[in-house]
Amino acid sequence: MAPSAIPIPSTTSSLEKEGIARSLEKTAPSFTNGSTNGITSSDSTLPELDASSLKTTLTQNPQPVPLPDSPEVLAQKTCTDHMITCSWTLTTGWQTPELKPYGPLTLMPTASVLHYATECFEGMKLYRGYDGRLRLFRPQLNCARMLLSSARIALPGFNPDELLKLIVKLCATDGEKWLPKERPGSFLYIRPTMIANDPALGVQKPKEALLYIILACFPRMDKGQEGMKLLASKDDMVRAWPGGFGFAKVGANYGPTLICQGEARARGYDQILWLFGPESSVTEAGASNFFIVWKTRVGQTQLVTAPLSERIILDGVTRRSVLQLARERLSGSDDNVEVVERKFNFSEMLEAYDEGRLLECFVAGTAFFISGVGEIGWKDRSLTFKLNEDGCGRYAGLIKASLKNIMYGKQAHEWGYVVEEN
Repeated sequence: MAPSAIPIPSTTSSLEKEGIARSLEKTAPSFTNGSTNGITSSDSTLPELDASSLKTTLTQNPQPVPLPDSPEVLAQKTCTDHMITCSWTLTTGWQTPELKPYGPLTLMPTASVLHYATECFEGMKLYRGYDGRLRLFRPQLNCARMLLSSARIALPGFNPDELLKLIVKLCATDGEKWLPKERPGSFLYIRPTMIANDPALGVQKPKEALLYIILACFPRMDKGQEGMKLLASKDDMVRAWPGGFGFAKVGANYGPTLICQGEARARGYDQILWLFGPESSVTEAGASNFFIVWKTRVGQTQLVTAPLSERIILDGVTRRSVLQLARERLSGSDDNVEVVERKFNFSEMLEAYDEGRLLECFVAGTAFFISGVGEIGWKDRSLTFKLNEDGCGRYAGLIKASLKNIMYGKQAHEWGYVVEEN
């Protein structure tokens, strides 16, 4: 993966920009290769993240694989037999990664992550295809995004290709058992995570970090025929803001939203539809990107989603894929769907709904995949949408079917990354 694929985000703060560049130059110099906008540091001879040095210790106590939709799977607490860990320190660089039995981590009570939210993560899936093979879906994008997230919160840099090799090794080790070939169409959730385990208190850049990768049993979260129910946020609720870190997949983006999400669920909704600012700009739905399909007043069908330019929404891998597929497969269809990334307000949605022009809404992300929206609650209004048997409107259903075919091997495509089993 070329360093140019990992651009340092343009920000209003030169301190942030230069700080990220300097960190990458120190912790992943061979990867950046002088591409960090001319910022250089003293030559580093410390080891970088290196998947080829992986040390393997297989478990002596293998766990049983739970049945699909069993209580163990629904609880989202069961992980596979093994995990990968790799430590980093400021003085030793990246150490030898280890594939070892899954188990607890050891942290000091003063660990940076416990006090200053110095952690980031990714969400991916390992799929068992209908052709019997294991696949990842565009994993290079997840690894690149994790580098940006880690750099944003002062964690060490790494070559994303090396992270991908470690992910693939863990998937190859546990995939055969935990995704048996007699269960095609199943998946495991992949959670690469980096935390600062520096035991020193004080608001400062961490000097120690831990990278770890786990595979978890997860239930299907795309909703049934009734679709998702979203509760639009109020004026006094903000998830992310321009110049912040809404674009990064860091824990600090999620924890503060849980109280509102819990209250929404207590009222019968699944997620919050996050609106921003006095104009109620539509951003994300829970932890998923949000899309609408409507007709303009001149009759043009449009697929619309919020832009990345303000950096308050996540550059979702599923989001990217939805947009690309829509441009390739819907723009030239009989409907001639125009794909638009722009700011739009809830008042525009409400107006289109009242005029019969709002055709459907859906969310897209790794966990919820493609889920149609059946209802949106906003103040004293309820916007309802009729969905098909797949829990989506027409256009979301077409995109969902195309993505499933790629993920589960029904269609050969460059986005499907085959994992060779051990």
